[in-house]
Amino acid sequence: MMRFMTAGESHGPALVGIIEGLPAGMDLTVDMLSLDMARRKMGYGRGGRMKIESDEVRFLTGVRRGKTLGSPVTILIENRDFKNWLEDMDPGPREGPPGRGVFTPRPGHADYAGAVKYFQRDLRNVLERASARETATRVALGAIARQYLRIFGIEVASFVVRIGPVEIGEGSIPPSSWSMDELREKVLASEVFCPVPDQEKEMIEAIRSAKKSGDTLGGVFEVRTTPLPVGLGSYVQWDRRLDAELARSLMSIQAIKGVEVGLGFEASRRPGSAVHDPFVPGNPRGVLERTRNHAGGLEGGVTNGQPLQIRAAMKPISTLYSPLPSVDIRTGEPSPATVERSDICAVPAASVVGEAMVCLVLAQAACEKYGGDSVDEVLGHFRETSEQKIRWERTLEGDGKQH
Repeated sequence: MMRFMTAGESHGPALVGIIEGLPAGMDLTVDMLSLDMARRKMGYGRGGRMKIESDEVRFLTGVRRGKTLGSPVTILIENRDFKNWLEDMDPGPREGPPGRGVFTPRPGHADYAGAVKYFQRDLRNVLERASARETATRVALGAIARQYLRIFGIEVASFVVRIGPVEIGEGSIPPSSWSMDELREKVLASEVFCPVPDQEKEMIEAIRSAKKSGDTLGGVFEVRTTPLPVGLGSYVQWDRRLDAELARSLMSIQAIKGVEVGLGFEASRRPGSAVHDPFVPGNPRGVLERTRNHAGGLEGGVTNGQPLQIRAAMKPISTLYSPLPSVDIRTGEPSPATVERSDICAVPAASVVGEAMVCLVLAQAACEKYGGDSVDEVLGHFRETSEQKIRWERTLEGDGKQH
C-alpha cells in the first residue's frame, strides 16, 4: 500500500512530507523533483511569496545514494520567509500576544469555519495550515510518485484551459496526437501554461485587468496521461473506484470546486450515441481498440487502456486587494476582510498541483495492482499482468475459431 501525508504551516519553519510504499531500488534524486517545484512557482499573476521561497527539497529518510530503501521517504522544504515571522510563528513559548493576529475572516476562505471548528480566536491559527503553501509538499511528493509511474511507462502532463472569461476554443484543444514532450514544451513556453498563443494573450490581459481592480480570477486546467494499463481501480466497492479517488484528490486542492472526467458535464447534454466510445477490431497487438476517448480513460471506476483526461475548476482566490465586507470577530463591528499577501491568479500553479495529485493517486492504484518490495518485483508483477491480458485475448481468439 502506498500512502502519504504532509505537515507544516505557511510561515512556519518548514513543510514536511512522508510517502510510504515505494519499492527499494528506485532511482530518486533531488534533481528529479526540481522542475516540478520550479513550475509550481511560475505563472503570470503569482504574488511576491514566490520570489522569497526557493522550494529546495531535502531528503531526510528513505533514500541512500540516489536509490530508495523501501522504507518511508521523508522530505523537508524550508520556509525562507520564516525568518521574517519568527516573533509570530516561533513554535516555542513566548511572552505576550503575537503581533500579526487576524480577526476579520475572508469570504470564501477557511478562516471562519476553521475558527469555529477548532475554537480559535486568532484566525492566523487557521489560515496558516489552510493556506495553499502546503501544496509545495504535495508537488514534491507527486514528483516522487511520477518516478514510480515511469517504471510502467506512464507519463502525466497538464495545461490551462480557462482563466476567468477566456477559454481555449473547442477546435484549439491540444489534440491527443501531441506527444507528452510536445505538450509540455508548449505549456512551458506560456506564461499561463496555455498551449494556444492567442488565448494565452487574452488570459494575461484578463489577469492584468483583475489586478487593476483589486480582484482575483479562477479557471480550469486539464491533466492528461499516456495510455494507462487496463485494470487500475475497481468497480467492486464505492471507495475503490479510481474516478472517485481522482475526484477526491483534486477536490482536496485549495480552491478547487469542480472535477470532470472525459466529456464530463458535456456528456449530460448529448445522447448516448454521441458520448460512449465505440469498439472496433484491433491491430495485431490487441483484439479491439477505440475510435475516441470521451470516457477519459475510465469506465466503471477502472482504467480501460486509454489515456486519462480529467479537468478541475478553481474558484478565484479569496484574498482580494479590494476586500469584501466582513466583521471583526473581537467587536462584532463591520470591517473589510483581511488582506494577506496573495496571488491574483494561481490557475497555472494549480495545474501543477493537480498533476501531482493525479500522479499520487495513479501511483497508489499501480502499487495496489503491481506492488512489491523491490523494483524488480514490481516489474515482474507488471509484466505478468500484461501477459495475462495477452492470454485473455488469445483465449477469445481461440473461442472465435471454435465457433
